[in-house]
Amino acid sequence: MSGLKIRRVVTGTSPDGKAMIASDTVLESDGIAMMPGAGFVSIWGADGPQTLPTSGEKPDYTTWFPPAAGYRVEQITIPPSSTPPTPDLDMAEAAAEMNRKLPGLLEHMDPKHPGMHRTDTIDVVYVMSGRCVVELEGGETTDLGPGDILIQNGTRHAWRVPYDEPCTVLSISVGAARNG
Repeated sequence: MSGLKIRRVVTGTSPDGKAMIASDTVLESDGIAMMPGAGFVSIWGADGPQTLPTSGEKPDYTTWFPPAAGYRVEQITIPPSSTPPTPDLDMAEAAAEMNRKLPGLLEHMDPKHPGMHRTDTIDVVYVMSGRCVVELEGGETTDLGPGDILIQNGTRHAWRVPYDEPCTVLSISVGAARNG
């Protein structure tokens, strides 16, 4: 859901060692043509271990999913499964847009099983609004609603919204090393 706005307030430590508000920013969700009705907000993250104190300046990172020892905080709105596709979608252009706005996300998706993917992350997913279904690769499903939390441990899964309204989740992804 493009256009959704959230406020991000970040604390930090001033050069003289005092706690401070380092930034107070409004972030807007970004939509993509390949997934009409979806919205993505990259809130915070880093590609490696962090040290304190910090000035509160946003760490640099360039991919949607973190590497091992990195992390990401994201708000994601998943549209209802009944949302019609973008008419006359140019798939090459849509893929380029997705790679630009959500770098690395598309390469994790299974083209033979839409939405199914696996990442080398441990994800803590909090359902903020709406309802969704997490589907595992063997077909097992679990319904999630507001206030529910899913701990997703690097398994193949897909998000489905077989309901009339979108589902918005807060996801905290911690990069992990995969042993096999």
